[in-house]
Amino acid sequence: MQLVLVQPQFMHAGDSGAQPLRNLDALARQLEPCAAQLAADDVVLLPEHIVDELPRAPYATAVCDLARRLGCHVVGGSHHEQSGEARVNAGIVSDARGQVIAEYEKLRPYADERRRVESGNTLGEVSIAGRRILILVCADFWFSDVFQRVQQLPDLVLVPAYSVSRKPKPDYSRELWRHLAIARAYEFGVYVGVSDWAHVPEVSWRQPSAVAGLANPATTDVAELFVPLGDDLMRSFTLDFDKLAAFRADRLARGFFWKSPPTSVR
Repeated sequence: MQLVLVQPQFMHAGDSGAQPLRNLDALARQLEPCAAQLAADDVVLLPEHIVDELPRAPYATAVCDLARRLGCHVVGGSHHEQSGEARVNAGIVSDARGQVIAEYEKLRPYADERRRVESGNTLGEVSIAGRRILILVCADFWFSDVFQRVQQLPDLVLVPAYSVSRKPKPDYSRELWRHLAIARAYEFGVYVGVSDWAHVPEVSWRQPSAVAGLANPATTDVAELFVPLGDDLMRSFTLDFDKLAAFRADRLARGFFWKSPPTSVR
C-alpha cells in the first residue's frame, strides 16, 4: 500500500472570495500528476478543513470525484457540516470508484472550534485492502482513550490535521506532534500518517505548524521513526505490513504488546 501525505498552502477566504472548494480544487490539480503511480488500494490523506462549511453533498461529490480521478482511496480530510440539529466537524472516505465507504466525525473539538461545532460521535474505522485503518481528526489524536473504542487495534492511524498553535514559531508544535506520533506508533504497533497545512511565515491568521509526516514503529533507524514532509507539498510512503507484523510479534513474544485495547487498567 502506498500512502500519500500532503501539506499544501491554505488559501483563506479573503484570498479567493466565496469559493468554498478552493483549497480542495487547488490540491486536486496538484495531485493529478500522481495518478499514474497510484493503485486502487493506495490511500491519499487530505488535511482537516479541506473545504469551507458546506452541506455534505457538494463536499462528498468533490472528494469522490478526486478519488475517481486518482484511481485510489481518498480520506477526505474534514469540514463543518450540519448533522441533524448539531453542527459537527466531519469527513468521508471514498474508494477508487468514487463510492463513499466510511464516515467519521471529530470527537473532541479544539479551542474556539468548540463555539462552532459540537462533539461528534462517529469514530472513523474502515478496512482497505484488508488493513484496518483508524481516522482521528486532529485533536482527537491527542486522546489515548479513543483507542479503547475500537474493536481491534488498527494497522494504520490517519490524522487529517490543521495544527493551529499559539506559539510565534512552529518548532514547538512540530516537536510535540513528532514525539506523540512516534509514541502512538510504538505503543499500538501502527503506522501513523499525518496530513497538515504548510507553515507560511508571512501569514498570521490561524497559522498552521506544518506537522505532516509518517511515524514508523518497525524501523531501527532513528531518522525513520518520524519522517516529516518538511517543505514538500506531498510525499508517498510504502507501508510494509509484513514488517509491521514481525514487529508486533516480537513485542508480543516479550510480553510488551497488547493484542487488543484494554477496557480497564488493573
